[in-house]
Amino acid sequence: MRRVTNWLLALMAVAALALGAAASAGYLHAPASPISFAAAALVAALLVIRALPLRIRRPVVFVVTLGALVGLTGGLAYFQFVAKPAMVKKFMAAAFAPKPTAVSVEAARVEKWPPQLTAIGTLRAYQGISIAPQAAGVITAIHFESGGDVKAGDLLINIDDSVEQADLANGLAQLKNAEATLARQRMLVAGGNTPQSTVDQALAARDSAAATVERTRAVIAQKAIRAPFSGRVGLRNADLGQYASVGMALATLQQLDPIFADFPVPEEALATLAVGQEARMTVDAIPGRTFEGKIKAIDARVSAESRNITVRAEFDNPERKLLPGMFADLTVTTGAPEEVLSLPRTAIVYSLYGDNVFVVKPAPPPAQPAGEAAAAQQPGEAQYVVERRFVKLGATRGERIAVEDGVKPGEEVVTAGQIKLQANTPVTIDETPALPPPAVTPKP
Repeated sequence: MRRVTNWLLALMAVAALALGAAASAGYLHAPASPISFAAAALVAALLVIRALPLRIRRPVVFVVTLGALVGLTGGLAYFQFVAKPAMVKKFMAAAFAPKPTAVSVEAARVEKWPPQLTAIGTLRAYQGISIAPQAAGVITAIHFESGGDVKAGDLLINIDDSVEQADLANGLAQLKNAEATLARQRMLVAGGNTPQSTVDQALAARDSAAATVERTRAVIAQKAIRAPFSGRVGLRNADLGQYASVGMALATLQQLDPIFADFPVPEEALATLAVGQEARMTVDAIPGRTFEGKIKAIDARVSAESRNITVRAEFDNPERKLLPGMFADLTVTTGAPEEVLSLPRTAIVYSLYGDNVFVVKPAPPPAQPAGEAAAAQQPGEAQYVVERRFVKLGATRGERIAVEDGVKPGEEVVTAGQIKLQANTPVTIDETPALPPPAVTPKP
């Protein structure tokens, strides 16, 4: 029986050695070659112990057993106090490590922008009046339609002038009689039959009658209201048969081509403003269209209340779509183009402690244990981190904004996804193209 056991142990040792050798040589897909060699060594030790005499075998078995117990205890202690905490720490670090955030980026670029001054103004007619009578009376005729165009000299409104027409007829008769009397007196003076004073009195009477006729004709002309210039008539505020008092607004008349835009600017803008500079204008009533004009005049005084000065720009209005009183956004070009560093407006994070952006930087290499080579970066691992930088902003042009300090040309900044970011947050770059900005930015 002892011999059979020895043969079995020998066979087990040989089998374990063969299995370990085959696994090491790659003939078997088994990751347990060290275990096979350890099992072979253990079986060989058992064979050696069995071959020892009994008086020697017992102490050896005792020592081996004691060593096994000590080794087992040490292994359990190492696992509990060294290996297990390291495994837990590694697991927790992997579980709670920040996941890379997908962001859109764009590089800061240098552009040439002309210096501009923006303002809000109000449109004003080139000429605009309220049509009102100089003489009171009843309206007998209206010769225009509300919103119609008229030319200079066109008859607009007739006021009853029957009394003045009668006065004109009486005045003409008196004038005719005075002229006849003057002619007779001149004949008598030429014959020496009357003094010169009589002719002077007749001449004065003739001139008085002529002045009365002219006055009556002027009153009649005042009751026939005509357009003083070409333009567009507004809504009429009078009807046929209505009594119109002196100064009553019957309608408005506006000359719409060209048209003025008046807008206030701070007094310090006078250093760059000049008559003749180009101006661009947009109005809410005609979205998507820009009107070109020039500075026509600058007011002669600065308002003591607001410290602003009023500037007037002139714009062509052949289609007469621009109307007085419209709200206008104006931009005046005040100099030659200058180079600026610009970013998309969506890249700016506005906050109480300062405006800032997130600049994308390469992620630092992960720390490796001493003596180990740096491992290759795994797929999906973050290759970039973000750096928060405070910036000084400048002018705005459409969807881009100038940055005077804080970013260098070519640096990539985050344009979408900043709400999830903090300093040194790992990120991945989303290559999906951003949505184009709307042609007209909607107003709230």
